[in-house]
Amino acid sequence: MGDVRRAAVLGSPIAHSLSPVLHRAAYAAMGLDGWRYDAVECGEDGLAPLLDGLGPEWAGLSLTMPLKRVALKLADSVSELAERVGGANTLVLRDGRRHADNTDVHGIVTALGEAGLGSPGAALVLGGGATAASALAALAELGLDAAVLAVRDPGRASEAAEVGERCGLAVRVVTLDRVADHLPAGLVVSTLPGRAADAFAGPVAASGAALFDVVYAPWPTALAAAVERAGGTVVGGFEMLLHQAVRQVELMTGRDGVPVAAMRAAGEAELVRRAAASTG
Repeated sequence: MGDVRRAAVLGSPIAHSLSPVLHRAAYAAMGLDGWRYDAVECGEDGLAPLLDGLGPEWAGLSLTMPLKRVALKLADSVSELAERVGGANTLVLRDGRRHADNTDVHGIVTALGEAGLGSPGAALVLGGGATAASALAALAELGLDAAVLAVRDPGRASEAAEVGERCGLAVRVVTLDRVADHLPAGLVVSTLPGRAADAFAGPVAASGAALFDVVYAPWPTALAAAVERAGGTVVGGFEMLLHQAVRQVELMTGRDGVPVAAMRAAGEAELVRRAAASTG
């Protein structure tokens, strides 16, 4: 039996987060019997008082929307990457201090590398939110020096574009109705929610591009299915979620050798269970 330690994922809404399944699977496989991981509903205004009330048993927090930006202001130290991306999805709590980090970029880089997409060449990113910003940072890490960012409203894409430029990318912002003009691309990254990317399934599939789609449920999306039918390589959002969680477990526990296979199996099983429940 190890020391009693706690961690959790915070955000709003949080009920459907897959993080507890992934982290608990890691703890079980690593023999961390005294570790506990929960999901806690928390909005922006609630983060500061929640952090102030945490005891020494807390090892870390995973952060989802809408907490990634405000976390930077409440941390004692911030990693260079989290600073560049403008958001932290991880707070490591140690020795009374809060260290903010970003493992989303690691999740994307690792997921693409595993799929053989570690050198994607030209890239087209759909959507301009926080995940698009992390995707642009990941593309820069993979060696790209330019990318196209396609968004509904260019006026709301400035933060994501600035992240890309801080990471060394020349970012060209276009509107989503011009996607076809920027195909083919070696890699299309869709950060659009739900069915918002359905309209691009035909053009992207016909272009021969590989696809990274951040959606993981329901899966496959129409876009992913079209690219798969066309013989293209597809990476889903679950792989990103898995690998960012692996890095979080490393940071929070201070241990290497995190059991990726056990976490993947637990996450996939939970997604199957949820899909069955939603259709039953």
